[in-house]
Amino acid sequence: MANSRAKATRNVNIVKKAAIAAGVTWGLGMFLAGILATMTGTYAFAFVNAIGSIYVGYSASYIGAVIGAIWGFCDGAIAGAIFAYIYENV
Repeated sequence: MANSRAKATRNVNIVKKAAIAAGVTWGLGMFLAGILATMTGTYAFAFVNAIGSIYVGYSASYIGAVIGAIWGFCDGAIAGAIFAYIYENV
């Protein structure tokens, strides 16, 4: 009984860590893409417009980059948690 509880606690910790890592990575990527599109006007602009059709408020602007970072963190955290959960339990 204690062994299965320890394993369950370990799995929850791994899923949380993976969710945070994936969220930070994807959020940072969205932020940098938004900033690059804002500063250059061409580089990553098509990517930002494409993702902006999914993430409400994400655009090639400084405020849009922050909004994209928030959306990216949430999206990445959910995807990372799902991936880690499946990986640990299959």
